[in-house]
Amino acid sequence: MTRKSTKKKEPICNDVNCPIHGTLSTRGIVLEGVVTSDKMDGTVIVQRNYRIKVKKYNRYKSAKSRIPAHNPPCINAKTGDKVRIMECRKLSKTVSFVVIEKI
Repeated sequence: MTRKSTKKKEPICNDVNCPIHGTLSTRGIVLEGVVTSDKMDGTVIVQRNYRIKVKKYNRYKSAKSRIPAHNPPCINAKTGDKVRIMECRKLSKTVSFVVIEKI
């Protein structure tokens, strides 16, 4: 009787800019957010919601920021996924973060 492997096959990642399988080094800021757009090839838009204190009124207001991040093929984050992104070197004019994991 042979036993079948129950391990999921990890997608092949030939991306040089992958922090796990490639040579891209990460450093600095680690952020969490939700993917709001995955329409670009290899890039996602991650939205962070946070609160800012308004000194004058002693209250808080909500704010958001939309950060473009590189999406390696082995992670392949889709719209609605909660992800963790980390700072890296500039990969293009706007992209200087990379998705390191889905949460």
